[in-house]
Amino acid sequence: MRTRFAPSPTGPLHLGHAFAAITAHDLARAAGGQFLLRIEDIDRQRSKPEWEAQALDDLAWLGLTWDEPPLRQSERLPAHRAALAELWSRGLLYPCTCQRRDILEAASAPQEGGAPLIGPDGVVYPGTCRDNPRSGPLPSGAALRLDMRKALQDLGEIAYSETGTRDGMVHVSAGHLIRSVGDVVLARRDFGTSYHLAVTVDDAAQGITLVTRGEDLAEATPIHVLLQRLLGLPTPVYHHHRLIRDETGRRLAKREDARAIARYRAEGATPADIRRMVDL
Repeated sequence: MRTRFAPSPTGPLHLGHAFAAITAHDLARAAGGQFLLRIEDIDRQRSKPEWEAQALDDLAWLGLTWDEPPLRQSERLPAHRAALAELWSRGLLYPCTCQRRDILEAASAPQEGGAPLIGPDGVVYPGTCRDNPRSGPLPSGAALRLDMRKALQDLGEIAYSETGTRDGMVHVSAGHLIRSVGDVVLARRDFGTSYHLAVTVDDAAQGITLVTRGEDLAEATPIHVLLQRLLGLPTPVYHHHRLIRDETGRRLAKREDARAIARYRAEGATPADIRRMVDL
């Protein structure tokens, strides 16, 4: 078993991160497997070295150990670009020039009928740029979307292993992905890649066999499994765990650093205290 914890260095780690990291670490150790780290720093504007250093220090303080040096996504852009080039060569991507306001207005137009559908990436893309040219070299500095309908033309459904389900499997129809997920962005203009593409390519590069992450990301998993199918990558088992929430029921966010691990440390908490706070 190989698990991973993949923080973004855009703020302090909080109790929710502690729960996610400990869960992945303990599952690997209980199975005699390996626990890895990945620094998801493709957002170069918001990612800061000091937040990365703080995260590594917090994780070590919690008593977690990792079996390989951390992988940084910002150093993996050539691999992400190669995956995009493969999909582009097969006509599965198209450039998109829409802004968020354009997408919302198009999806909310009277002929669309009712409120716009919301998917893993927000408003489901209405396909405004789907007829843009797809020939020539892979565009640089452009937003690139996956043509979901074309990508699924030979697949009736997406199926993958998920812990905690009745038969250990999740089945998602092609129709659901087309209607309720839509043409997701695989390369952003400012990043050169996207979360969906980077996490898929990098999980395979690190040999991850069990992906543990919050239940808020479960909706995105069929996208990643589809990309694995398209790129010939292995599909790990998925474990989507509960979220740590505040007293009002909201999940914790980095902008609310009152529950930052560093703050608890400064107040004299121990790693055992942190485990109790998150019911481990």
